[in-house]
Amino acid sequence: MKAIPQFLKKLSKLFEQLHKPQFLGVVAGVQLVILLLLWFTWPKAPITLTFVVPAPESQHWSRLIQDFQAQNPDIQIQLVEGAYTTNEVEAIYTSALQTGSSIYDLIYLDIIWTPKFAAAGWLSNLSDHVSSNDLAPFLIDDIEAGRYQGALYRIPFRTDVGMLYYRKDLLQQIGELAPSTFAELVQVSQQLQQQQQVRWGYVWQGQQYEGLVAMFAEVLAGYGGFWINPEIGEVGLDQAPAIQAVEFLRDTLQLGISPAETTTYDEEESFEKFQQGEVAFLRNWPYIWPRVEAMKTLQGKVGIKPMVHAPGYRSAACKGGWGLGIARNAKHPEAAWRAIQFFTSAESQRRFVLQSGYLPTRRDLFIDPAIAQKYPHFPSLLQVLEHPVLRPSIPQYDQASQILQRHLSAALTGQSSAAATMQAAAKETRRLLAKSY
Repeated sequence: MKAIPQFLKKLSKLFEQLHKPQFLGVVAGVQLVILLLLWFTWPKAPITLTFVVPAPESQHWSRLIQDFQAQNPDIQIQLVEGAYTTNEVEAIYTSALQTGSSIYDLIYLDIIWTPKFAAAGWLSNLSDHVSSNDLAPFLIDDIEAGRYQGALYRIPFRTDVGMLYYRKDLLQQIGELAPSTFAELVQVSQQLQQQQQVRWGYVWQGQQYEGLVAMFAEVLAGYGGFWINPEIGEVGLDQAPAIQAVEFLRDTLQLGISPAETTTYDEEESFEKFQQGEVAFLRNWPYIWPRVEAMKTLQGKVGIKPMVHAPGYRSAACKGGWGLGIARNAKHPEAAWRAIQFFTSAESQRRFVLQSGYLPTRRDLFIDPAIAQKYPHFPSLLQVLEHPVLRPSIPQYDQASQILQRHLSAALTGQSSAAATMQAAAKETRRLLAKSY
C-alpha cells in the first residue's frame, strides 16, 4: 500500500519536470498522440442520409433500409415520406436544392427530372463511379434517362410502364377478346354497358398533373404521333395524330364510356373505380397488380396488356421509373454512393420487387423464378419495356409538361376544341424551346 503514494509522488515530479521549457516539445507530442488515439478509438455518431420518396412506396423501403443499416452501422437512413404525386415530391427537392441546402445527400429522381436537375447543377456526376460492365445488366432506357450531356447522374432503382388492365371474366361472358384498337375498346365498353355488366367502360388519369401527360403520351403514340423530338426541338402537338388522340379521350367522356369525373382522377382515384367493380378497363401502372390480386372480388378476373392503338400502329407504353443520385453539395457523398450501390444491387431490387410489385431495372429479374412465379406477367412486360414511349429529355421539361397539361385539361373539360387546343399548345411549346434549338 505504501508503494502507491510513492508512485504518485514520483509521477507528480515527472510532470513537474516535463513542464519545464526544455520538455515542452515532448509534452506537445504526447498530447498529440493522445488526441489521435481518442479520434480513432472514440465511438462516432453514425452519418445520417436523408431522402424523399412518394408516399405509396414508402412502406416498402423499411426492410431495405434495415438491411442496409445492419451492414453499414456507421450510416443511418432517414426516409421522408413525400406526397402522392411526382410533382409534389419534386417540389420538396427543388425548394431545398435551389437554395443550396444540403439536407438531402441522396436524391430519389423521377425519370423525367435528370435534365432539369443536372442542368441546374444540383447533381454530382457519377460517371467515374461505374464502368460499362456495371451498367450492362440494367435496361438501356433507364440508364440513358440518367444521362445529361454525356454524363451519368442517376442510377436506376425501379422502372415503370403504363399498361391496360381489363376484366377478362366479363369479356369471356360476352365472347370477346381483349381489345387491341381504340375503336375496339369503345365498342366492347359500350357492349358491356348495354348488358349492364359494368357501369363504366374505361377509366384513366385525367387530372391536370404529370399523370395526365404520361397517359396522353401513350394515346398520342398509339395514333402515330409525337410530342417533342428532343434532338431537334420539333413539336408535333398540332399534327393530325395529336388531335385524334385528344378527340378519342373526349369521345370516351361524351359517350359515357368514362365518367365525367375522370378529368379529376389520378392513379389512385381511377384505381378505386376499378376495384369497386364498376369498370371494365383501366389505364394504370404495374404497381397496382398485387392490390388487384389481393382482392377476393377481382382475384383471377383481371388481365393486363399493352395499351390499345390505332390500326396500322403499335401499342405504346409510357416509360416511368425512379433512380438515385447524389446532391452536388452533399455532406457525405461517399456514404451516399455506398447507399446507391446497395439499393440498386440485384439482391435489393429483388427483395423490393417481391414485396411491392414494382418493376426492377435489371433485365434478369424479370425472369427470376421467384419473381415470375409471383408475377406471371413480368416476362411479357420486359418485351414492352424494350420499346417504350419516352417523354422528352430536355431541361425545360417542367414548363413543357405544364403547357401540355393546361391545354389538355381545357380540351377535355370542353373549354375549347381539340384542334384549337393542340394548335395553341404547339405554339406555346415552340416559343419555350426557341432559345435552345
